[in-house]
Amino acid sequence: MDRFRFPADLIRAQQQWHDTYRALAAPRPRHTTELRRRLLALSVRIEWHPFWSTPAGVRPAARVELRRRAIGGRARDAA
Repeated sequence: MDRFRFPADLIRAQQQWHDTYRALAAPRPRHTTELRRRLLALSVRIEWHPFWSTPAGVRPAARVELRRRAIGGRARDAA
């Protein structure tokens, strides 16, 4: 059973954040300004998501689990 029940939109935003970060970290990325703006917008969306106001969201482990689950979901999709 999952320790945290993250909303689908929060997981999707975290996955998009990772994708955008990887694109920005690539050698000689194109459209860096757009990527930086997108990364900032996704950061704000994740940080201010209503989930963090719930009892489960207050725990610091929830943020680590969100990142782990977002990366893990990408690994399963690629397999």
